[in-house]
Amino acid sequence: MKKIPFDINYLLRNFPTPFYVYDERGILNSLKKLQNSFNWCDFKEYFAVKATPTPYILRILGENGAGTDCSSMAELILSEKSGINGEDILFTSNNTPIEEYKKAYDLGAIINFDDTDHIKKFLSKIGKPDIASIRYTPKNAYGTEVIGNPKNSKFGMPYKKVLEGYKIMIDSGIKRFGFHAMLVSNTLSTDMITRNTQIIFEAVKNISEKLNIEFEFIDIGGGFGIPYKPEEKELDINLLSKNIKDLYNYYFNDFKPKLYTENGRYITGPHGYLITKVLHIKSSYKMYVGVDANMANLMRPAIYGAYHHITVLNKFGEYETYDVVGSLCENNDKFAINRKLPKIEEEDILIIHDVGAHGHSMGFNYNGKLKSAEFIYDGEKFKMIRRAEILDDYFSTIIF
Repeated sequence: MKKIPFDINYLLRNFPTPFYVYDERGILNSLKKLQNSFNWCDFKEYFAVKATPTPYILRILGENGAGTDCSSMAELILSEKSGINGEDILFTSNNTPIEEYKKAYDLGAIINFDDTDHIKKFLSKIGKPDIASIRYTPKNAYGTEVIGNPKNSKFGMPYKKVLEGYKIMIDSGIKRFGFHAMLVSNTLSTDMITRNTQIIFEAVKNISEKLNIEFEFIDIGGGFGIPYKPEEKELDINLLSKNIKDLYNYYFNDFKPKLYTENGRYITGPHGYLITKVLHIKSSYKMYVGVDANMANLMRPAIYGAYHHITVLNKFGEYETYDVVGSLCENNDKFAINRKLPKIEEEDILIIHDVGAHGHSMGFNYNGKLKSAEFIYDGEKFKMIRRAEILDDYFSTIIF
């Protein structure tokens, strides 16, 4: 049984559902756990802004040693407004408009290129970055369902193009280099991450020898998973770190690159909750629990078939089987299918767990639905860190 680490009655008394609430201490503990496990090397976590693009959270992570992994203009500006700039930003994008590259350059960010043509355009239109890296997508990577077969990936470059890209950058006079790969998403397998890291390290070693480059850093990506189901075990981060340390010591004797990760889910995922109220219970071919949240508030179950654990506030036992659904005009607007839950009544409060990453950030306005508020609990009190959208927001961009 998953629990919520604070009493939400204050929020329920004072604010309408649905809303998100995050556990600040939990987020920082996850960051520190990751940092401590890799304290054997010069390590930095670049938090994936896309997971939870909320300035309050970016700021507290930055104050505790994390950088940001950005992939758009808005994410660059979010980082800047959260007090994060320079090489504390890693800019990784694909099909990138030149003005976004320019913004990253002006902020002094590490530029991570997705294609050799991007390198050429950057050099001709912007200039020479102080430090740059290339995204590598090896054909023999061990992928997960979300990222899929590397040969079908729109991201990164195969080995030959990576080699070509570094040659272009060397010829342009760039002196500082990093190396990047992002090969898995949401895996709890230390073996899968270890094997992919070996592929990355081997490529770095080979390119270093061929081109006489001493890479300053290697970004092994993110994708460290979290246990969405109560029966799943956490990723063994200490075992993973030990495995990577052994590989690092095997491959790197002549130079010692910094080691970067760019996790989002691992940091914030377990520490976010979507709170929603039951509006209606419908008996049809099956039992439906209709809530005031919908796919516009959390779309992962609809697009990935993702599991999110659900608890009913202050209820236990007398289980029945339900589909938990929203109000969108889409039949996949479901948070759970055939889920056994304590017997539910109208006005009950449901807590949808592990939504701290890729939850609120993937929201949209289909059917004119509005995005919910976000709160954070700092260990003493709740703070609103994003207000709920109102109809005026929805209509603000429309020209009547």
